Amino acid sequence: MASNSSPQSTDIRPSSRRQQQQPPPPQELPPGATSPSTLDEKTLASARESPRPTASHDVNNNDHLPLHTGDLPPVEKQLTPAEKFARSLRVRPTGESGRSGVHPLLFLRNTIRSSSRAARVVNVLWPVVPAAIAVRYAMKDNHLVIFILSYLAMVPCANLIGFAGQELSRKFSHVWGVLIETTLGSLVEIIMFVVLITRPPEPGIDYIQVIRAAILGSVLATMLLCLGLCFFAAGMKREETEFSEAVSEAGSGLLLTAGFGLAIPTVFQHSLNGSGKLTAEELMDKTIEISRSTAVLLIVAYLIYVFFQARTHHGIYDAIFIEDTERDDDKHKERMHHRLTFTECVLALAVSIALVTIIALALVDQIHYLVEERHVSDSFVGLILVPLVEKAAEHLTAVDEAYDNQMNFALSHVLGATLQTALFNAPLVVLVGWGLDKPMGLNFEVFDLAVLLLAIITVGNFLRDQKSNYLEGALCVIVYVAIAVAALYYPNPHHPAASAGEAAHH
Repeated sequence: MASNSSPQSTDIRPSSRRQQQQPPPPQELPPGATSPSTLDEKTLASARESPRPTASHDVNNNDHLPLHTGDLPPVEKQLTPAEKFARSLRVRPTGESGRSGVHPLLFLRNTIRSSSRAARVVNVLWPVVPAAIAVRYAMKDNHLVIFILSYLAMVPCANLIGFAGQELSRKFSHVWGVLIETTLGSLVEIIMFVVLITRPPEPGIDYIQVIRAAILGSVLATMLLCLGLCFFAAGMKREETEFSEAVSEAGSGLLLTAGFGLAIPTVFQHSLNGSGKLTAEELMDKTIEISRSTAVLLIVAYLIYVFFQARTHHGIYDAIFIEDTERDDDKHKERMHHRLTFTECVLALAVSIALVTIIALALVDQIHYLVEERHVSDSFVGLILVPLVEKAAEHLTAVDEAYDNQMNFALSHVLGATLQTALFNAPLVVLVGWGLDKPMGLNFEVFDLAVLLLAIITVGNFLRDQKSNYLEGALCVIVYVAIAVAALYYPNPHHPAASAGEAAHH
C-alpha cells in the first residue's frame, strides 16, 4: 500500500492486470463506489440474460429499438392518394349536428337564426320573396315595382345559399370547406350570367355588354367594397388585424394574372381599331376567337390554383385556417344544435337555387325598362346593381368573419370569390356564349378595364404588409363609391350617335 501513496508509482491491481494496456489509466474511486470491473461484469451478465434482437430488427438501429416486441409502437399505415382524398371528405367534429335527416322546426329555426347578425337582419326580407313572384305575374306592366321587389327578394335567397354552403363547408376539411363555400356563393352570379346570355337580342339594350360590365363589377365589388368592409369591421374591434402571407401573396399574384388575362382581348381590339389593317367585322371575329382561347387558359389557371390550395399545399392553408378557428371571438357561442344536417343543407341549397333562378328571370326582364325608360346606363346596371345583389351572401359572410377576428377566412372568401369570377365564371359564360353562337367575348370598355387594373394594384399594396386597419377599409369603400358615380354617368356604348346628336342639340 506504501507504493500506492508514492507520486511516481502506478496503480496496478493484480486482479485487473489487463487494464495496463488501455489508456487512460483508471482513477482511484471514492469509498463505497463500484469499481469499473464490477460494472463490466454486471453489464455482461445482463446482456447474456437479455434476448437477442430478432431478424426483423434493423441491425444499424439496434440501439434505438426496443428489445421486446410488445414495446414496439403501432406502425401507421401509408395511405394511398385515393384514401387520403376520402379521408379529407370525412365530416369534421365541428360540422357534426348531432342529428340526421330533416327536422322541420329545427331547420326553420336554424335557417332564420343564420350565421351572423347581419344575415339575421337580411332574413327579415323573406316576405318580399312571394310578393315579388306574385307581382311579376299579377302586375306585368308595373316594371319598376317588379324590379325593386325582385332586387330585394334576391338578397335573402342569396343569403340562404351562403348559409347552407357555410354549414356544408363545416363538414369537410378547412381548405375544402372554403372552396365549397366560395363555389356555392358564386352560384347566384353564374345563374345571372346564364340568364343574361340566353336572352334574345332586344333593341335599345345590349345584354352582352351588361354581362361584360357585370363581370368586372363583380370583381370590383368583392375587391373594393367587400374587402374594405372587412378591413373596416375588423378595425372597429382592434387597432390592427394581421393575416397570413400565404393567403395574401397567392391571392394578389393571381389577381394580377387574372387582370392581365382579361385585358388581352381588349388591348388587342383597341390597338387595331381604326388602324386599317383589319375591317371592323374581321377585328371583332378575331377578338372573339382570342377571348375564347383566353377563356380556356383562364379556366386551366383556376384549376391549377384549386389543386395548389387543396392538394399540394393543403397543410399550409389548413394550419392557417385552424389557427383562425381558434381565434374566433364567437366560437364559444357555437352549439351543435345550431348546425344543419347534410340532408338539410342539400334541401336548403335546392330551395334557394330554385328561388334565385325564378327571381333572376324576373330581374333580368326589367333591365330593358331601366335602360330605356329610366335612362340608366348599361355600365351602372352591370357594374354596380347586378354585382351587389349577386355577392350579398359572400359579403355578409366575409364581413362577419373579419369582425370575429378570422381575417384569413375572410380574405380567403374575398380573394377566392374574386378569382372564381375572373378565372372561372367569366370564362364559363364566354364558352356558353360560344355554344349558343353568341358574340360573347372579353373585350371590355376601356373605362371598365382601367378601373379594374387600378383596383388590383391598390388592393395588392394594401395586402403587402399582412396588416389591415379601418383606414384602409374606408379608403377601399370610398374608391368603390367613386367608381359607382362614374358608372352612373357613363353613356351606353350602343348609343354614341344619339348621344352626340342630343349634345349638339342642347
